Amino acid sequence: MELSLLQKYDVPVPRYTSYPTVPLWDTTDTSAARWMQHVQLSFSRNRELSLYVHLPYCESLCTYCGCNKHITKNHLMEVPYIKAVLKEWRMYTSRLPQKPIIRELHLGGGTPTFFSPENLAMLVNGLCAEAELAPRYSFSFEAHPDSTTSGHLSTLRKLGFNRISIGVQDFDESIMRVINRFQTLAQIEQVTQEARALGYSSVNYDLIYGLPGQTPAHIERNLMLLQELRPDRIAFYSYAHIPEVKKAQRAYSEKDLPTGAEKLKLYALGKAGLEKLGYKDIGMDHFALAKDELYISMKNKRLHRNFMGYTPYHTELCIALGASSISDSWTAYAQNEKNVRAYLHRIKEEDLPPLIKTHFLTEEDKRLRKQILDLICHYQTDWLDRPERFTFSLQAAFAALERDGLVKVFPRQVKVTPLGKSFIRNICRVLDARMNRHQKNPVFSKAV
Repeated sequence: MELSLLQKYDVPVPRYTSYPTVPLWDTTDTSAARWMQHVQLSFSRNRELSLYVHLPYCESLCTYCGCNKHITKNHLMEVPYIKAVLKEWRMYTSRLPQKPIIRELHLGGGTPTFFSPENLAMLVNGLCAEAELAPRYSFSFEAHPDSTTSGHLSTLRKLGFNRISIGVQDFDESIMRVINRFQTLAQIEQVTQEARALGYSSVNYDLIYGLPGQTPAHIERNLMLLQELRPDRIAFYSYAHIPEVKKAQRAYSEKDLPTGAEKLKLYALGKAGLEKLGYKDIGMDHFALAKDELYISMKNKRLHRNFMGYTPYHTELCIALGASSISDSWTAYAQNEKNVRAYLHRIKEEDLPPLIKTHFLTEEDKRLRKQILDLICHYQTDWLDRPERFTFSLQAAFAALERDGLVKVFPRQVKVTPLGKSFIRNICRVLDARMNRHQKNPVFSKAV
């Protein structure tokens, strides 16, 4: 890839976990009551939902991390937090005419394995007591190799969990020390092997390129170990350096980071190596083996993306519980109180979810979200139903991308090229009408 192309497109752009992106929500009407009406409307169309629980506690701060977390070694916080989450869940279920049907459940963080196996069982049993399970459901959780015990794995497996996502980031312990993350290769191997022995059907590894001190040699060693350990899925993320937002990232400076052409080389080396090992490129940042359900859903045009990431299932209603979590009713978004103490207080004092902001989607929002989802999930989008919406300005913007080899433009359709997959966020940005109208761009990480 030419350096000039990288320099042109390696600019701050959203990750498009939603459209509109969170910084550009219209929060003028933040109403929990109105949000609940949208939840009820979505439920009336389909009782199946996805459920996300944010478990924000960590014993130490990983300085690279951009997630919402609360650092503490006080495990007495576990039970009060779980009781608060279950109370929030009842705020939803008590306002629904029937029990919801859980299609997906994901425990994220923070560090879900900060919580003891017994307390995680209390949480999951409490959630399931208020719901039914879909005939084919998927339960997954994020696992820190340093805190995930045999007890966690066996308890969650007995509760129906069939997927595990292990936070590897990089196998090199010297890089881990720089970002204040403590885990060993032996721990990663043990968690992987025990999970498979217990019957988990899918093991995912999270890996990051662009970490402080990371070189092509580190990527090559990662690939060698991936060949041995053979996870079913891999999330290969770009490190997002935004110290103005995440203060902990000031523990190192940009001179410690591979940037520009160096960082792109890490990505290109990793992507080519993963494909050589048999992993298929799935949307943005994700790879999966050909036998994995995620790849199969992509081939069959069923792949979907929500706030939890890529999924083979599409439920319109995604309810998120816990501090800072973001829910989606398909016609509206809502984010919970971010501060853990404030979240616990509001759950105790209020009888509706403790929201800090909402966004109710306009017709334009819904249309553009569909097109962005089509690009991110299927690498193409079209205007076959309303060709007049493929305006001259849109055609001109996509034509500029076509000249650089990122897309192929047809009379009523745009398809992403293999080169364009590396710049999918830039391609989505063309459709971002709210960003185009916004006077001052919020802070986003760079595209590569």
